[in-house]
Amino acid sequence: MKIKIFLAVPEQSTPADASLLVLRFVAGAALMLHGWAKIQNPFGWMGPDAFAPGFLQALAALSEFGGGLAWAIGLLTPLASLGISSTMAVAFYFHAVMQGDPFVSKGGGPSFELAALYFCIAVVLMTVGPGRLSLDRAIFGSRSNQTLRRSPNPNAPD
Repeated sequence: MKIKIFLAVPEQSTPADASLLVLRFVAGAALMLHGWAKIQNPFGWMGPDAFAPGFLQALAALSEFGGGLAWAIGLLTPLASLGISSTMAVAFYFHAVMQGDPFVSKGGGPSFELAALYFCIAVVLMTVGPGRLSLDRAIFGSRSNQTLRRSPNPNAPD
């Protein structure tokens, strides 16, 4: 029951739902394209000298490609956003701290702005939800802001 409440979609205004649909679809499609090459070689896309073992590379490839698909159609959005935010946090750390790359590269080289952008989108979708125009809403229904609050009566059932 608590998982269904977690996946249920909070109520938003119609313009907010339309905006979330556009955000999810565009960011999801872009993330799928970003992860396409990685999903082709999920256990070795970073090369032989990678800092991450193969199974973590596979999780990153799955979170980018599969998470992008989940965003685009609005299915299991909180779970997809958790995977994407975790992957992008590692990508941010790798590029910003380990490699010292700039936020935006002037010459088209490595940078960390995409990792930061996808991380922020994932946080927004985890916080606000996918909107009414999603498969999450069709499958798990909606929830009011009151649903997740604790009852003031400590003896009341959960």
